[in-house]
Amino acid sequence: MDWYVEVLKKYADFSGRARRRDYWMFVLINFLIACALGVLGMMFRGAAVLSWLYSLAVLVPSLAVAVRRMHDIGKSGWWLLIGFIPLIGAIILLVWACTDGERGDNEYGPDPKSSVVDAAPA
Repeated sequence: MDWYVEVLKKYADFSGRARRRDYWMFVLINFLIACALGVLGMMFRGAAVLSWLYSLAVLVPSLAVAVRRMHDIGKSGWWLLIGFIPLIGAIILLVWACTDGERGDNEYGPDPKSSVVDAAPA
């Protein structure tokens, strides 16, 4: 759950880099919450509004973490627009989201993996 909260803390931070783990854990937890709210929406008529409100609330953090994920592989966040190309765009974005980030610093910031390794005790 820490990965999810960490992304929410960086609500509108489109700079820097996001590791694969951070991105995919946010996507997983976001999906589980959306499913739970969808089930509640089907069980209780008035609860369907919660699903819409939640989707709106996490729209900006979702975009921000996706942009930071693109930065980790050395691509501009504008590459997310490739997702508007039917089928092919989604496949390309999926492959990029699964790709390991660039080693070392790049134009978008320091390597998030190296800072984690440096912080670990020997």
